[in-house]
Amino acid sequence: MDLDVFVTAHGAEWDRLETLLRRKRRLTGAEADELVALYQRTTTHLSLLLSSAPDPALTGRLTSLVARARSKVTGARRSSWRDAAGFFTTSFPAAVYRLRHWWIPTAVLSLTVAALLAWWIAAHPEVQTTLGAPQDLREMTRPGGEYETYYSNHPAAAFAAQVWTNNAQAVALCLVLGAFLGVPVLWVLFENMLNLGAGLGLMSSAGRLDTFLGLLLPHGLLELTAVFVAAGIGLRLGWTVIDPGPRTRRIALAEEGRTALGVAVGLAAVLFVSGVLEGFVTPSGLPTWARITIGIVAELAFLTYVYVLGGRAARAGETGDVTATDRAALLPTAA
Repeated sequence: MDLDVFVTAHGAEWDRLETLLRRKRRLTGAEADELVALYQRTTTHLSLLLSSAPDPALTGRLTSLVARARSKVTGARRSSWRDAAGFFTTSFPAAVYRLRHWWIPTAVLSLTVAALLAWWIAAHPEVQTTLGAPQDLREMTRPGGEYETYYSNHPAAAFAAQVWTNNAQAVALCLVLGAFLGVPVLWVLFENMLNLGAGLGLMSSAGRLDTFLGLLLPHGLLELTAVFVAAGIGLRLGWTVIDPGPRTRRIALAEEGRTALGVAVGLAAVLFVSGVLEGFVTPSGLPTWARITIGIVAELAFLTYVYVLGGRAARAGETGDVTATDRAALLPTAA
């Protein structure tokens, strides 16, 4: 392609498209038709330029023109409450349901690791000494010790907000860092299971496992489920880098990455509920059985939500990705 000839042949059309895009007043019917026609031609020009003579300066100009024209032609879509409702009733549960084959095994393996760590710590006093001095461990596990007062040392509202923020950050890290082949996700998971296993093991060795579970289960069931969902989807994103399947790696990462970010938003809402339980239910004066029952109900409600709404949406073809009209075109195409 002779670039100078190409610019001479089509430069006037690009200038006219630029003029129409800069026009402040409402376009007439003829001008709108002309804008659409010029947008289609410029899109074709950009495709030809990218495939045969990718000049950086000219490519940049035409890419900007095409993007602005596309926005003008399709119009800016405003988010509404209907979009939010659609996200929480369709997109989010469908994504979690679709990727259940990743986060359910992640949950099972993680809990197995936590249980083994708990047994190892409880059964080997020499291991406990590596976690802290004996007097410090006794202070943590005694009645009224740190494990119990942790949930009631701060005002409930402030504590719930802090817990929600910390957990949401951990979930976001799992989802975002999954692109690094999933390695950071495995580390985050191991840290969480190590902390869980240490608590279970120390309280079990002190003969107070029932107390620990009574404090953990009201909020921990939902909280851990959110972490496992995030970790599983993060690992799926990491696997996409290795094996994108029939899609190109770029398209596969774009689709799975958008799904992961959407799940992060949905899990923030799930963790908000978990934070409320941890701030108000766990340290409350309710009987242990009542607090645990509340936690179980919250967990079952989430799983029902995923399997009923999410399963229905997934079977209807929903993947959890944004709609086609909201996706940026990877490459411009001629109409």
